[in-house]
Amino acid sequence: MIDTNCHTHTCRCKHAQGDVADYCREALAKGLKTLGFSDHTPLPDGRWHGVRMAMDDVAGYCRAIDEARATFTDLTILKGLECEYIPEFAGVYRDEFLGTWAMDYLVGGAHWYPHKGAWAPLYTTGMTPAQLHDYADYVIAAMQSGLFAFIAHPDLFGVAYAVWDAEATACSRAMLTAATELGVPMEINGYGLRKPMMDTPEGRRHKYPWLRFWELAAECGTPVVLSSDAHEPENVVTGLVETEAIAQRFGLRVVTDPVRPKGAGQATRTAAAAAGRP
Repeated sequence: MIDTNCHTHTCRCKHAQGDVADYCREALAKGLKTLGFSDHTPLPDGRWHGVRMAMDDVAGYCRAIDEARATFTDLTILKGLECEYIPEFAGVYRDEFLGTWAMDYLVGGAHWYPHKGAWAPLYTTGMTPAQLHDYADYVIAAMQSGLFAFIAHPDLFGVAYAVWDAEATACSRAMLTAATELGVPMEINGYGLRKPMMDTPEGRRHKYPWLRFWELAAECGTPVVLSSDAHEPENVVTGLVETEAIAQRFGLRVVTDPVRPKGAGQATRTAAAAAGRP
């Protein structure tokens, strides 16, 4: 059983419910041993402020996590942020968030991507092949930055680009190959399993996880992490069983401790072996 979830939000991002202690209580009740908080990072220029905390919220966020560590001593609690990769803010991420605020980790999570000098939202339909290539290049650049412990929901582009064609294959292969070479795990995200399914030319499917993407990940030997992407305390483990089943189905290598102290080895296991198969 997966007993770690490193993708958890709080009410500070304005689209989640509950605070740190609420998630910790639920995590212990449901058997987690490690809980990582990764609320949406504030940005110095205030962009996308409607779906992320403000810079003034960081102190309270860190204080709530520190207090939870003192209270919930049977739970390993990690302090992180989910970030859009914005190159001009790389110094802020490194010096302030990882440095001054002592975050344990950052997650790379693209909800927008650069296209023709602007930021295009990933949730809109009708993504063109050129936009898809820009998204893939952006995710690869995020991994190359060395800032992120793992990449959240890399297959989220399937909401906007609904058909698995040659372009989707090529862009996915580029991202997955880079992840393998750089040793940056890709996240199979359980939140997509809690959202309404979508109709596509290939039939009805979850917005994500997109099984075609994860089948290709196995071919590329890409390491993966499993997360619930909890936005409510009651969902702190929701989706972990299902995402583990996806990993087992394709024989993906699951990273069980994506956040670890410097110098420590990264524990991995083969999902197929965990399922009792050779």
